[in-house]
Amino acid sequence: MNLLEIKELKVDYTTKSGVSGETKLVHAINGINLGVRRGEILAVAGESGCGKSTLAKAIMKLVDIKNGEIIFQGTNSTALNSIKEIRQFYQKVQMVFQNPYSSLNPKMKIGSILKEPLLINKKLSSQEITRIVEEKISQVGLDTSVLDKYPHEFSGGQRQRIAIARALILEPELIIADEPVSALDVSIQAQIINLLKSLKENLGLTFIFISHDLSVIKYISDRIAVMYLGEIVEIGKTSEIFDSPKHPYTQALLSSVPQIGSKTEDTTIQLEGELPSAEKLPSGCKFHTRCPYVMDKCKDKIPEEHEFSLSHRCKCFLYTNENSMI
Repeated sequence: MNLLEIKELKVDYTTKSGVSGETKLVHAINGINLGVRRGEILAVAGESGCGKSTLAKAIMKLVDIKNGEIIFQGTNSTALNSIKEIRQFYQKVQMVFQNPYSSLNPKMKIGSILKEPLLINKKLSSQEITRIVEEKISQVGLDTSVLDKYPHEFSGGQRQRIAIARALILEPELIIADEPVSALDVSIQAQIINLLKSLKENLGLTFIFISHDLSVIKYISDRIAVMYLGEIVEIGKTSEIFDSPKHPYTQALLSSVPQIGSKTEDTTIQLEGELPSAEKLPSGCKFHTRCPYVMDKCKDKIPEEHEFSLSHRCKCFLYTNENSMI
C-alpha cells in the first residue's frame, strides 16, 4: 500500500543572473509519477542538478508546484491551506537536511530545539515533554546529557543524530532524508545509515532517501528511483537496479562506481558532455544528448514506460516494439 502518491508533478522556478540580472525559468521537475510504499526506504538517485532536492522540497511544501498532485494518506497536500491542516501534515511528514551544521539553531540548547515542536503542536505537560525528548535522543544513540549543550559542542555525526531526533519528535510516518550523510566522514556515514535502517525497522517508518552515492543507496534502500532532468527514467527493487539496470543512464551511473579487481577503463560507460541546463530542456528523450545508444527517434519522440516486472520499469526506446513507435 502506498503511503504517498505523486501524480504528474511539475515544478518550475525562476533565477536571476548575477551579472545581467536577467530572469530565467528553470524546469526542475517535469511530470513525475511516483508511489512510496508504507514501511519502505525508497532511494532517489541521480547527478547533482537532476531535481532530487526540488522533489523533496515539493513534497514538504517548501516550493510552489506548477502542476500535479502530492497525495499523502489519501489527501492532496498541495491543496492544504489552513494553518491547522498544514501543521497536521508536518506532524506526519518530516525532513532531515544535508548539512547538520546549518540545520540546527546555534543559539538554542539541544533540549530546547527538541522541545519546540512539541510546545507548538501538542498540549502536553512539561513532564511528558521531557520524557519524549529524552526518549528520542536515546533512540538516536545519544546520552540525555547532550540536552543541556549547544550545537557547536558536537561533531557532525552527533549533530546529524540530533537532527534525526528532531525529525522523530512528533512521531511522523514519513521522513525525507536529503543527502543526510554526504557532509560526514565515511566512517560516520556508516553509523548514520545503520541508525536510519534501525529506526525504520523498530518504529515502522517510511523513508525517502535522496543521494548521489550509489554505494550508500545499495546498502540502505528497498527500491530505487533514478532521476534525470526532473524525470524518473527507471525504478525498481534495489536488486533489480543493481543486477539488471535497463536505462543507459542507470547503467552509466552504476559503471562509475569503483569495483575492487575491475579494470575501470574497460567497464565504465562514458557519457558525452555534462547534464544539460534545466532552463532549456532537450526535446524528445531528455537523455538523447548524452546517450551512447541514441537513435533518430530519440531526438523528437518521448519514450513510453516499459515494464520488465511488477516492480521494475524504465523509459527507453531500446525496449519498445519498433512498430508501435510509427
